[in-house]
Amino acid sequence: MADTLVEAPETLVDRALRRVTGLWRDMAERVVSRGEAEDVGAQMQACLTGRGGEVSARARAAKLAAAYRGFSEEERVHFLRTLAAFDANPKIVEAAIKAWNESTEGAGKAAAKVKLRRALESPRIRLLTQFTAIPDGMKLLVDLREDLLRVVGTDPLLEALEADLKTLLTSWFDVGFLELRRIDWNSPAALLEKLIRYEAVHRIESWDDLKNRLDSDRRCYAFFHPRMPAEPLIFVEIALVKGLADSVQALLDPRAEAMDPAGADTAIFYSINNCQRGLDGIGFGNFLIKRVVEVLGLEFRGLKKFATLSPIPGFCRWLKARGEAGDATLLTNDEATALRNAAGAPPEASPAELLQLVVARKDWTPELRKVAEPLFLRLCARFLAVEAGKNKNRAADPVAHFHLSNGARIERINWRADTSPKGMRESGGMMVNYLYDLEFIEDNHEAYAGEGKRSMAATVRKSLKA
Repeated sequence: MADTLVEAPETLVDRALRRVTGLWRDMAERVVSRGEAEDVGAQMQACLTGRGGEVSARARAAKLAAAYRGFSEEERVHFLRTLAAFDANPKIVEAAIKAWNESTEGAGKAAAKVKLRRALESPRIRLLTQFTAIPDGMKLLVDLREDLLRVVGTDPLLEALEADLKTLLTSWFDVGFLELRRIDWNSPAALLEKLIRYEAVHRIESWDDLKNRLDSDRRCYAFFHPRMPAEPLIFVEIALVKGLADSVQALLDPRAEAMDPAGADTAIFYSINNCQRGLDGIGFGNFLIKRVVEVLGLEFRGLKKFATLSPIPGFCRWLKARGEAGDATLLTNDEATALRNAAGAPPEASPAELLQLVVARKDWTPELRKVAEPLFLRLCARFLAVEAGKNKNRAADPVAHFHLSNGARIERINWRADTSPKGMRESGGMMVNYLYDLEFIEDNHEAYAGEGKRSMAATVRKSLKA
């Protein structure tokens, strides 16, 4: 496993690949000039029939890929619908089913099964597979699925195409094929630019901000695929600190002095970002965290805790929905009265209006904080540890579901830990530490995956009863 991303000298393989890349482009241009395929459907059919041999078929695939890159959104939808129409031939499938039913046990049955499997395979799968043989073909397929997910809707053909493509990508992006690399300030500038672009949890404001996040007491790791070596699939940012972090603003403060990482006892995973929307639903984030824990544990023997400082993006939305639904369990009468007095709210304000008023509050008096903090800690604990989505065994909050699925424990809920506009809008400034206790990860995972049981620290459990 490579711990550091470095630019190696060009090898014979690199030069050969560059020559092959140029060859494919030249061939694609010659196919265009000969006008062998007048429309997308005809070009796809030409790729599938292999007219002119395998080399020509791949050249046509390269031409299709180049054309798709230049298409408008409407043209891309047409391309996807055309591709989806290359489905299994019903007559061939029926004949294969008949042969299967009529075959006898043994070799005959086995041969019939093979023919049936081939008959059921859509020609579009062969075409999708052809794209992997051209330069940037894997990236094209990932981007193609991203486009597909935006338009699939309830179209049965597009749904079938999406299912086929997801199955292929799941196989090709198996974690066993991925490479873990450390990204640091010496990584290629193009890669660092992508880090800035893909960061969606805590926006990177400048190059100085990025440099701070890659300082000596910080780490950043990403998974890469061999066929997409310059494109991170998912990356995680880590701060090496003492104790659990309770403020992301303090964690990211560029004025804070870097500590000696050898003195750190805790690794805080504060940002995890999926970079390729076309790989949605193809999970390897849990493997990333576990691999990084292994790497950090070997590098820094003094690390005792591995935890997150995570956002709670659905908290305010849930709070508003429950309030509008008239949920009387959000606040008791005494709590509503105390909060109303501390906030200076009008007496006619409902509990729902009162909570929204406090969430949006910018000026916090000691009296208001004394009343509001325990209330919001309780409500947030309920949201994370009790509330469920459509699946009753799944946490309502997607970030909570991710970490609980990975075997983490809800360790501590932090008051006003993210005071950015986004943090206040989404969670009223609340953040949570999920603890990855290596001794209990598998047990926690099994309990949550099997029965929906959520592991939590005693302090969180106490907040629920407050």
